[in-house]
Amino acid sequence: MAPARRTVGLVFAVAFGVIVLDQLTKFWAQQVLLPRILAGEGPIEVIGSLLRFTYAENTGAAFSLGTGYTWVFTLIACVVVVVIVRVSRRLGSVAWAIALGGLLGGAVGNLIDRLFREPGIGRGFVVDFIQVPYWPIFNIADSFVVCSAIAMVILSWRGVPLGGRVGSGG
Repeated sequence: MAPARRTVGLVFAVAFGVIVLDQLTKFWAQQVLLPRILAGEGPIEVIGSLLRFTYAENTGAAFSLGTGYTWVFTLIACVVVVVIVRVSRRLGSVAWAIALGGLLGGAVGNLIDRLFREPGIGRGFVVDFIQVPYWPIFNIADSFVVCSAIAMVILSWRGVPLGGRVGSGG
């Protein structure tokens, strides 16, 4: 398989895995955590107060900023998806393919929520459920967006080109 084809496939494989994991965990949160919260039982403590699973509906962006502007975040996510798909055709770097696949999967995972949840297309809320101290509640898609962004900064800082280094696999 040609290097460009291999890395494009890797971008989409990583993105697909992130989307599936994200949507399954959000489904679980709605089926298990939402009823607990509605019944007044509170969050599930996984590691004491260091890691809890709770339920939140986020109509804003990261950290619930921009509540009421969900349609703007929907448009931004669509642009991000198009840019990543276009850039993926030029990739030769496995590391960049993984980072971009994680970003694509995270963006699409939250985009699915915004498109198909109440109150309607492009204005839906995002399900968040992971809670750590001193940090807003987030989800798997958010985690991949942040980790992928960090990876891309590191790759850029280290000078790894999108096309990869000849013979390095990078």
